[in-house]
Amino acid sequence: MGNSLSPVQAKERIQSLDILRGIAILGILIMNIQSFAMPGAAYLNPTAYGDLEGLNRWVWILSHIFADQKFMTIFSILFGAGVILVTDKAVAKTGKSAGLHYKRTFWLLVIGLLHAHLIWYGDILVAYALCALFVYLFRKMKPKKLFIIGILIISVHTLIYVFFGLTIPFMPPEAAQEISQSWAPSSELINEEITAITGSLSQQISAVSAAALEMQTFIFFIVMMWRAGGLMLVGMALYKWGVLSAEKSTGFYTKGLIISSLIGFPVIILGLVKNFDANWSFEYSMFLGSQFNYWGSLFVGFAYICLIMLFCKSPVVPWLKERFAAVGQMALTNYIAQSVICVLLFFGIGFGLFGQIDRTGQILIVLGVWLLQLLWSKPWLSAYKFGPLEWIWRSLTYWNRQPMER
Repeated sequence: MGNSLSPVQAKERIQSLDILRGIAILGILIMNIQSFAMPGAAYLNPTAYGDLEGLNRWVWILSHIFADQKFMTIFSILFGAGVILVTDKAVAKTGKSAGLHYKRTFWLLVIGLLHAHLIWYGDILVAYALCALFVYLFRKMKPKKLFIIGILIISVHTLIYVFFGLTIPFMPPEAAQEISQSWAPSSELINEEITAITGSLSQQISAVSAAALEMQTFIFFIVMMWRAGGLMLVGMALYKWGVLSAEKSTGFYTKGLIISSLIGFPVIILGLVKNFDANWSFEYSMFLGSQFNYWGSLFVGFAYICLIMLFCKSPVVPWLKERFAAVGQMALTNYIAQSVICVLLFFGIGFGLFGQIDRTGQILIVLGVWLLQLLWSKPWLSAYKFGPLEWIWRSLTYWNRQPMER
């Protein structure tokens, strides 16, 4: 049985990838909490709902500068690296990888669809599974080529949004009105959303499923396919270059951190100033105004990768590295657990706090969830080989019940 396929064993794992993934999973909740706690429009347009004064304003600004799209960037890059890792291992053992890749992707799609339509519409797994169908075809390319094609694919979204942004004056008034309503919904539409999310289970599922369908079709084709797909190719390149496995020199990561921060943060802050100057109007902020963070977050995401690699290379706080790595090893379980916790807090099936907790309160909840996940992941992995959902995903992929206990 020397050439049969099996999941990656603990001793084969690359700690820097697990640490990166763990920090990314925790970081994405800073933004996702807004979609759990408030009407959907508030995620992109901070003036659409809720108090934006004092501390709440600062929470939003700091979340936007330091978190919005940054951790998702890292997560997408890691997904691309993961495709190479899994397929290389399969080729080494059996000489082929397509069957394994597509089975793995199929079951991820199934898990994502269940998550998106039954629990939370903001799911990212469906988009990743759909992108994985085509990024696999690029896996054998040289890193430089992967990187360039990845950046070109990421740029397609910008072309679409610049086109929309420049053609708003020529749109039929009813089309412009409809877009405007999605950006800054009337109080009537907002109340309808609050009623549905805090209503009965069937109301909740029907509202979530309708929003998920829009995410997986229209929004996937204008945003996610290009950004996530392009970043996966960039991730493949960075993995092949040894950037994600902490193989580069301390000087490389230090330079990367400084240069990327000096480009990324000023671009994001400039966009922030311009959007506040435009009063977050849909004509400017929805399309052209969104591109500052779209591109700035790529640089900041890379700066974070460099910072985390420096952390991985240093001998400090090994216990904290182990905690982050455990969160990352159980990334799928922890990601879905965040949804379950937030749905129980905010939706009608639980405490029904949707629309009631301000941004400051939301960040305190994020800190609480982080603490839980940092506390529970390591003890779980001391007793078991995989997180519960990782175990299910692997067992379905290999169509064989995987051993769970250590």
